[in-house]
Amino acid sequence: MIKNQPCKIALVASAGGHLTQLLKLRLVWKGHPVMFVTTTEVGRSKLGSEETVYVLGECNRQQPILTLGVFFRCLRILARERPKIILSTGAAVGFLTCFLGKLMGAKVIWVDSIANARRLSMSGRMIRPFADLILSQWPDVAARYPNVKYIGSLI
Repeated sequence: MIKNQPCKIALVASAGGHLTQLLKLRLVWKGHPVMFVTTTEVGRSKLGSEETVYVLGECNRQQPILTLGVFFRCLRILARERPKIILSTGAAVGFLTCFLGKLMGAKVIWVDSIANARRLSMSGRMIRPFADLILSQWPDVAARYPNVKYIGSLI
């Protein structure tokens, strides 16, 4: 659980497995105001109507124009919301939000997907120089990278 005074937390995950894994960490942000950033309307429906949810659209490295659009939507949302912490399970939208948030002064926590049992995800490797905390769900993966921690089973 994140302690001290309540602070706004941006919870970021692509729709699907990344979002499912993020939601399994719900106790971490209990008592804090949160906002969600995801990629599809299906993701929005999974989160419920009482949460603030931003849908940015899907993007990846093979679609640079779509990625650029997501980048600017993300920038606008972060400028409006000003979260103090960004918690993400990935993927591309997680990297973009974490990177921009870090430039705006937020603390960044990255929880790499449980599916990455052999190596850190590409987005995890890309955000590693900027993140305040990166957690792998596999001890062997954490041991391969500086500044990546394994603290036990998270999900």
